[in-house]
Amino acid sequence: MKVGILTGGGDCPGLNPVIRGVVQTVANAGGQTIGFLEGWRGPIEGNYIELTPESCSDIIFKGGTILGSSRTNPHKDPSLVEKILENFKKMELDCLVAIGGDDTLGVANKLHAEYNLATIGCPKTIDNDLNSTDVTFGFDTSINIVMEAIDRLRTTAESHRRVIVIETMGRHAGWIACYSAIASAADYVMVPEVPANIEEMCALLKKRRAAGKNYGIVVVSEGAHISKDQGYVTQHGEVDDFGHVALGGIGEVVAEIIEKKTDIETRWVTLGHLQRGGTPSAYDRVLGTRLGVHAGRLAASGARGRMVALRGTDVVDVALADAVGELRTLDLDILKEAAEFFK
Repeated sequence: MKVGILTGGGDCPGLNPVIRGVVQTVANAGGQTIGFLEGWRGPIEGNYIELTPESCSDIIFKGGTILGSSRTNPHKDPSLVEKILENFKKMELDCLVAIGGDDTLGVANKLHAEYNLATIGCPKTIDNDLNSTDVTFGFDTSINIVMEAIDRLRTTAESHRRVIVIETMGRHAGWIACYSAIASAADYVMVPEVPANIEEMCALLKKRRAAGKNYGIVVVSEGAHISKDQGYVTQHGEVDDFGHVALGGIGEVVAEIIEKKTDIETRWVTLGHLQRGGTPSAYDRVLGTRLGVHAGRLAASGARGRMVALRGTDVVDVALADAVGELRTLDLDILKEAAEFFK
């Protein structure tokens, strides 16, 4: 048995534990694993490295991915798909394990559905918004990074009597913003799922200032929405291979609005790729390892067109087709719980 593995899309803590889990499990079943470099670009160009339990023995604590990543979309050009199919056959692969989010797994699903390519999916997204799984690895690390950043920013906010707006990742889902806001006792949070109430937020900040709290913390997801009549522009206009518009800048806009409406000095911080970086938490190391082991088992068993997923505390497998195309947005009951502190 020969298994290929790739990591696509944005990197996040926990990818290397998944790779280690797959490699060890496949080796235990008597097979070998190769790692394609830089996402879907790897199987297109036939660029790979050999992976063994020995070469992967100490990667569990490393952030990012040892295989590299990219946002390459082979379905933009039929000739690229043909190259993948040719290399798959040339290398005599029995299965390809794709680790990624909706875009990466969407490619894997289409290759399986339309070309009968043997694929197994493993869900990865820092935003925690992939359907069919309860939690994605990397999310726990990211919210802890945001929480620590806010804890540090709180001291300067209090010292200078300021409001500080923290912009987090979260294109379509507010999991990172909401969880980190709760964990850091933020004064307000803005998420993509619910249009922002600017007047309510500013009134709350003024109310707390009048009650004696001389600083404020506002957490804003990068994909949060403000009505256009308030003059915000947060998209750069550039798009990637999958048609996603680059986001960023809403934190600055919100800070300007707050200062204008409340007359309270306000600053903003965009955490950006800091949220992806560094060593994974213990939770993400364990979750990534478990998902990798189960993906390796699926590959060894001959299963195809499946994705490993966390349901409660159990790792199960679901149809890859069911996992793509629909995002898992923030549970609004959690937002309502957070809103108890926004009054």
